[in-house]
Amino acid sequence: MTGFFNPQGFITAMRQEVTRAHKGWALDGVVVFNEVTKMSKDEVTAPPPEGVYIHGLYLDGAGWDRRNAKLCDATPKVLFTMLPVIHIYAINSKDPQDLKLYMCPVYKKPRRTDLTYITALLLKTVQSPDYWILRGVALLCDTK
Repeated sequence: MTGFFNPQGFITAMRQEVTRAHKGWALDGVVVFNEVTKMSKDEVTAPPPEGVYIHGLYLDGAGWDRRNAKLCDATPKVLFTMLPVIHIYAINSKDPQDLKLYMCPVYKKPRRTDLTYITALLLKTVQSPDYWILRGVALLCDTK
């Protein structure tokens, strides 16, 4: 996803494919959901049964606890943390929200504007999502 010119189109295409695979689902009722795996890109040997695997996203403003697969405070003097492979898929639901999920915005570049915004991914956390909002945590496709 990080190398695409139009990553929003990639995610929309994935939603459409999942919707077509399930009889009775409407595209308007399908929302994007995700799960951060513990795999690196080298450990991926096959595509997921549904959805897509993506890699190459950097966490800005926070760190990532690989053991527990959750957000944590950033290590001092480390600006960006590479996230493991993320499984993005679609579900037929209006409200998949959990109180311990931070809706993290994804941007193409470090300059965070509406022109570089792609989507939001859900990241597990121990703290309230407000904690990460106040820290300005976001995912970036490129750090330059």
